[in-house]
Amino acid sequence: MKQPDSPFEQKNNNYWHASLKILTIILVIWFVVSFACGILFKDFLDNYSVGGAPLGFWMAQQGSILCFVGLLLAYSFWMNRLDEQHGFEEDE
Repeated sequence: MKQPDSPFEQKNNNYWHASLKILTIILVIWFVVSFACGILFKDFLDNYSVGGAPLGFWMAQQGSILCFVGLLLAYSFWMNRLDEQHGFEEDE
């Protein structure tokens, strides 16, 4: 029979689950922007324009890149905050 988790193991499990939740959110947004906006919803988005270019084309070319940079910044911010909450922050 397995012994109850130590407080350290519980802390690590909570951290692991929270980091997987953040990663899942980031990956879903990444999929929607890259695949759905650039391919699946392209015809619908092409009814609108950005700077003279159809929105579906713009999302596949420029919008996805801007979104990816935003996702990198958001991931860094969320993970640093999660590290601080669980006591795993880096010393400066």
